[in-house]
Amino acid sequence: MTDFGPAAILGLCLGFMWGIGCSLAIIYSIYLGGYRKAVEDSLAPTKTKRLRETVRKIEHRRAQKAAAAAAASKLPPRQD
Repeated sequence: MTDFGPAAILGLCLGFMWGIGCSLAIIYSIYLGGYRKAVEDSLAPTKTKRLRETVRKIEHRRAQKAAAAAAASKLPPRQD
């Protein structure tokens, strides 16, 4: 049993590291593919429908946050 233990631990560690490495490589390649597509869409002369909708949503959220910040700054200070 003592001869099998170190080999099992080594195999487990290497297998775990191999699996994590492969997972990270896949996630990274998916990220880069999405990033490239986003850059291509942003540089295109005619913007895609999805890009226009996303930009509109972002602008709407920014406007809401700015309005909330402006409303919060107009409130009188709390008297605790």
